[in-house]
Amino acid sequence: MLSPRDASATYNPSLTTQKYNCKYRLHNLSNLYLMATQLTSTRQRLIYAALQLFSTQGITETTTRQIAELAQVNEVTLFRHFGNKQGLLLAAISESAVFKDFGESLREKASQSSSLYQALKDYASDRLQALEQVPELVLSVVGEARNYSIEHRQVIGEYLTQANQYVAEYIATVMEREQVQANLPATQLASLLNSLVLGYAAIQFTTGFQSLWQSRDEFLESLVELFLNQVDSGNNVDKIVDLPANLVHTILQKAKKNGLRDYALMYVLFGAGLSTLEIANLEKVHQIIDRDRYLLQITQGNVRQVPINQWILGKRYGSSTRNPLTQWLKSRKDDRAALFLNDVEKPISEIEIQQRWQITTEELLTPEGQAPKIEQAQQTWRTEMLMRGISLEDLSLLTGQNLRHLKPYAQRVKEKVAIEQAIHRDRESQ
Repeated sequence: MLSPRDASATYNPSLTTQKYNCKYRLHNLSNLYLMATQLTSTRQRLIYAALQLFSTQGITETTTRQIAELAQVNEVTLFRHFGNKQGLLLAAISESAVFKDFGESLREKASQSSSLYQALKDYASDRLQALEQVPELVLSVVGEARNYSIEHRQVIGEYLTQANQYVAEYIATVMEREQVQANLPATQLASLLNSLVLGYAAIQFTTGFQSLWQSRDEFLESLVELFLNQVDSGNNVDKIVDLPANLVHTILQKAKKNGLRDYALMYVLFGAGLSTLEIANLEKVHQIIDRDRYLLQITQGNVRQVPINQWILGKRYGSSTRNPLTQWLKSRKDDRAALFLNDVEKPISEIEIQQRWQITTEELLTPEGQAPKIEQAQQTWRTEMLMRGISLEDLSLLTGQNLRHLKPYAQRVKEKVAIEQAIHRDRESQ
């Protein structure tokens, strides 16, 4: 394996010499043949050959014919397995050490991490170690980005998006368990984290530059500190600001005019009190429906079942079998598993849910004179549940939050009850 310094000194195509290319192509070729004797799968040989050539001469300069020859198969065989070079590139990236079993690995780590600090540091450290195993491939992907075709970029972008979602789930799971809230959505935190890790690796592989940090561990400490500044302890939950009934009904009516998808989204936000991450990960199979109830199985963070209210702040929005969500699902003609889709019929993301909220609530103001925030939908649902008589302990079961985190809601309910009592006493005086 090449060291980062070796990789950086040799990768830049404009500076790479013919002597170097010959030396390392022969080196990699011998390694390939050595390993090929142990591989029985044609697919494995093609992927390994692609990784070798992508790393030594770049992605754009590598042809399918070269890959097929190195793997000792016919070029037609490559097309049969992967369709084209883009398909092979995606397979090579996804089955490399950096991404192999990525999602499952993160799910296991999420359950093992003792704290958010340790979870972030372990993830960043593991990713750097994985990137260091394939420095030449990293440099090829990053260094040749301008030369890629649209198809190349789409292939890489799609997989990086999937990988980023795994990281977002990982961060959200740990944050849920540790009872902390972030100032940014989990998807944005994941994007920032991955960008910083990849940026650090690219700088190291390209230049060996280390003057900003004396060691990798110092970089990791700085990275974790940055991210911890973006979260707040559950002990310091902001003041609960639930939305008034008339504003909630206005939001739901505006969403209805926007279409069945937006209407269903707002219905789930106000009727089940779910987070954007939880909604983004819902699938059709997560529904539990019968004549008397409509439940959603939550698989993110604390696994639980949550009922969707038929009544929201005094107004009924259908029944357990016929409501905005069931109408949205009935209108769909696709076979996608996701409960919510975006405009191009792909699973909706956290950011896209927030965008639909912003569009729906445009020009609306809270009694405080501010634009409604999507987090207030969840706050409104939790407050309403307590106002209906649900105990704090039961709300803890429905939300997956501990009692300490929910105490501000109990205080908000006391305030609302006090207001209602004051109004009632005033009426009695008339």
